[in-house]
Amino acid sequence: MSLEKENLENEQPEQADNDQPEQDREVDIEISEDELRQACHDQICPQCELLIKEKEKTLRALADADNFKKRLTREKEEFCKYAVNSFVEEIIPVLDNLELALDHGRKIKACKDLVQGVEMTLALFRQVLENNNLVQVGRVGEEFDPGIHDALGQEEREDMRHGTVCQVLQKGYFLNDRLVRPAKVMVSKKCEN
Repeated sequence: MSLEKENLENEQPEQADNDQPEQDREVDIEISEDELRQACHDQICPQCELLIKEKEKTLRALADADNFKKRLTREKEEFCKYAVNSFVEEIIPVLDNLELALDHGRKIKACKDLVQGVEMTLALFRQVLENNNLVQVGRVGEEFDPGIHDALGQEEREDMRHGTVCQVLQKGYFLNDRLVRPAKVMVSKKCEN
């Protein structure tokens, strides 16, 4: 009888577990970590204020980083475009002096060969500067523009319209659409009779 009694006692706790309502029982459900994250994201995260704030911070940081990258790219392009600006400012007087030498040398017959050599050098020099986006401004007959011309005076001219460049005393230059040196000019005005 003792064996039967032991068996009955062993069976009773099992029956007691089975008698518990389903809601009180622990249920082991196995889901993967990815499924858990997806369930959390689908059910909890959309309403989570902390998540919303963090997403906004992330988007702001990404926008700031993108703007910073664009600004650096723009500044780099500007730097590369105008890096030679100070060099060009120092070279322009050399160009002026070569042109003056030619003007003077053309008046002397004995300097014919020298003038020819300086003309070739000046042509090559101008070509190199033009290849690097240095453009000359200030030509006779242009409409006077205070943005690119520096008027040194006015001259009465019947053969030109009023406000036109009638004499260029010193050429001006642009480097990549930036004025390096304005042209020094004389401007025509109507004759007073």
